[in-house]
Formats: sequence, C-alpha cells, structure tokens
Amino acid sequence: MRICIIGSGYVGLVSGACLADVGHDVVCVDLDPAKVEMINSGRPPIHERGLPELLARTAGRRLTATSDLEGAVAGSDVTFIAVGTPARDGRIDLEYVRTAARQIGNALRRRNGYHVVVVKSTVVPGTTDGVVREAIEESSGLRAGEDFGLGMNPEFLTEGRAVEDFSQPDRIVIGGIDERTRKVIGQVYAGFEGVPRIFTNNTTAEFIKYASNALLATMISFSNELSRLASAVGNVDIVDVMHGVHKSAYLTTRIPGQPPVTASISSFLEAGCGFGGSCLPKDVTALVGQGRDLGVKMPLLEAVLEINRTQPEEMLALISRHYPQLRDVPVAVLGIAFKPDTDDVRESPAFPLIRRLIGAGARVTAYDPVARPVGHEALQGVRLASSLAEAVADAEIVVLVTRWEEFGGLASVLAALGREPLVVDGRRVLDPHAFRRYEGIGRSGGAASGRRT
Repeated sequence: MRICIIGSGYVGLVSGACLADVGHDVVCVDLDPAKVEMINSGRPPIHERGLPELLARTAGRRLTATSDLEGAVAGSDVTFIAVGTPARDGRIDLEYVRTAARQIGNALRRRNGYHVVVVKSTVVPGTTDGVVREAIEESSGLRAGEDFGLGMNPEFLTEGRAVEDFSQPDRIVIGGIDERTRKVIGQVYAGFEGVPRIFTNNTTAEFIKYASNALLATMISFSNELSRLASAVGNVDIVDVMHGVHKSAYLTTRIPGQPPVTASISSFLEAGCGFGGSCLPKDVTALVGQGRDLGVKMPLLEAVLEINRTQPEEMLALISRHYPQLRDVPVAVLGIAFKPDTDDVRESPAFPLIRRLIGAGARVTAYDPVARPVGHEALQGVRLASSLAEAVADAEIVVLVTRWEEFGGLASVLAALGREPLVVDGRRVLDPHAFRRYEGIGRSGGAASGRRT
C-alpha cells in the first residue's frame, strides 16, 4: 500500500520505517528540512535502538521523506496523523492535530478516489470523531464515511525499544468510523500474523491508549507511595517488598518443567524518582483535564500526578540526612534522558531535581551517555560532563536518576578515582554494599536487602 505519515518524531518515523520494512511504500512528512534530508540519506534524527539499521534497509527505497504534505497525501492510499499532542494548562493541545487535519482536507479536495485518514497521535477520547472529522470535512467539502474513511490506530511504543515494539506488537487496536475504514487499516497490518487485533470505534480506540498509559503511571506512583512508607517504617527495603509482590501468581507465568517468568509489567511496580517522557505525564494530565471539563472527578489520577510531582523531594530528603546545607557542594546528577536507551529529555525527572539542587546553592554537574540537551532552560548553570568519570571526579554527592547500564560501573569508577561521595540511588540499580555512604529510594536506614531467587 501507499502510506503517508504526517510527523516524523519517535512515533511517526519508527512507524513509517517499520511499515516500509514489511513492504509498504511510505512517505514521511515533516516541516523540518534538516530532518527530511537526514531521513532520505538514511541517518536517524533521533536515538532509537535498531533505527539506523532499519533506515539503511528502507531509506531511498520504500521510505522517503518530504515537506510537501498535500503532495504526499495525494499520492497515497492511507494517511496517518502522528504529530505531537502536548499538554498545556492541564489539557491536551490539539493544534498540531487540527492543522494536519485541515491540510489533509485540502489535499483530499484535489484528490480523486477513496482515502483513509488514521489518527495515530495520542488524543483524548472523542477527538477523532470530533475535532479531526470537523477539520477535514470543513477544508475538503467531503463527508467522512462516504467520501473518505476516518480511523484511529493508537501506538504502544516504548522509547528505546520502539522498533521492536512495532515489529513484534502485543496487540493492534483498529478503530474506524465504519467497517470499510477498519478493513483498510487492517490491510496495513496484513503482514503481522498471529497478533491479537481489536476492532472497535474511534472513541474506544482512543480510550484504550489512555487507559493503558494511566495504568502504568498508577503502578509507578503506587510503588513510590509505598516506598515513602517503607522508609518511615524502618528495617525494610521496598526493593525486597516489590520482589515479593512480583512473585505472586497474577504477575508470574508458570509452565511445568520451566522456570517461572515474571510479567514485564512488573517493571512498573518498582520505586524510583518518578516517571517522565512524552507520554505518561501528559496523558494522565489530559485525562484529568477531560474529566474536569465533563464534570467527572478523577481523584485517583490526580493523586498519581501529585505523587510523581513531589517524588524529587524524596531524593532531596535522602541528601539532607547527610548535607543539611548544599551551598557550594558539588553534586553529580547521572542521567538526563527520562529513561535509558533514548535521547528524549521531555518531562525528565532530572529537571525538577536539578532545579531544586541549584535553588539550594549546589554546584551541579550532569552527565548522560546519549542525551546532551545543550541550552535547555532547566540546565542553566549546570556543567555537562562528557564522561562518567569526569562527572563524578570532584563530586561530594552523586545522584543516579536514569537507569543507564553504564552507571552500573559507578563503584569501579569511584574506586579508580579514590573518591567516596554520598551515592543517592534514585532507581535502586546499584549494590548498596559497594559504597561507604549510600542512600536509596524506599530503603530504611540499616535495612539490608534480602536474598532473591
């Protein structure tokens, strides 16, 4: 099929490259000429595992990029909208989606034949049948369900493993205004055999995406709230507590003769310094905002956001046990990306922590193996180190924020430097016994981690 994807960010580019890899002819549309040139030359504009190899196979062959939106729509059978949907003032901002829909409508006005428009951007329930449909119909003079198809196909990609998630999906949700639309979208995924498919209406498809992300965010804040209590109770480590939870039958698959397998969702039942990124914070915020607009109270999700907002204070509380005052104290913050294996820093937990450290007068150095957001407003006054050793060379406090594999070697790096700073583990990935002074989220003073099998 001939497919047009509007938006070449993490979702749009990965989706386009993966669809090209299974045999479709794909055109990615982006307003940034530099990004268009990079894609056409096979160079990934974002850090994503497996994407360079994917572009090497598809760019200039079945995958191309352009800034000509109307031309790309006119030459395709299906158009996916994969533009950003940021949260502003507690609500989702649909301006990019609305603009894309209007431009698609302009293209459809001059195009003959049936065309299917599919929203892949994460939008609050009711958006596809409301804002998107109205914008396309108004600018095209056509009718959805008669002259063109209108569908919703949410993505379930995890940054850092997005290529793998798209190529080996756990489910494919296909929403459509009618059966004809759903059938066409189904043909896009004809090569994904054996994957569960959910055919539904557009609003339900939108809701499935939000419910999925809200669940993950809730699990994280649930774990972090328990970690606060664990710290207060004494003689307990939240890591051991959650390990015991993970071994329950409802989180473990047991097949006779084989070792038990813990469900991957258990990784969200772990305490840390909070969630970030382009999805969970804004999606939960958008759901709460929609509830407010509809007169529906959302106390659970409001609590999820509040726990996450205040989690950096838990890191500072651990520091204050040793350093009541931070003026002129050198602090190394390890990790700027919101999670490992990506260069995405949107809503990173590092930023509120850094702001608080700077506000307390600390001298902050930050290091990330991939993300180097030079000029970011949250990094004003922060020195960016080029290596782990450089970052911790003169630090009195080292704070681990992102679960990068490289940081597992922190003890060896400090030993080589002859340094013994306070180590504050915001992800509980370090061995407490490897450091003379160690503090970790959800770990009571004196608590010893038990044996795990």
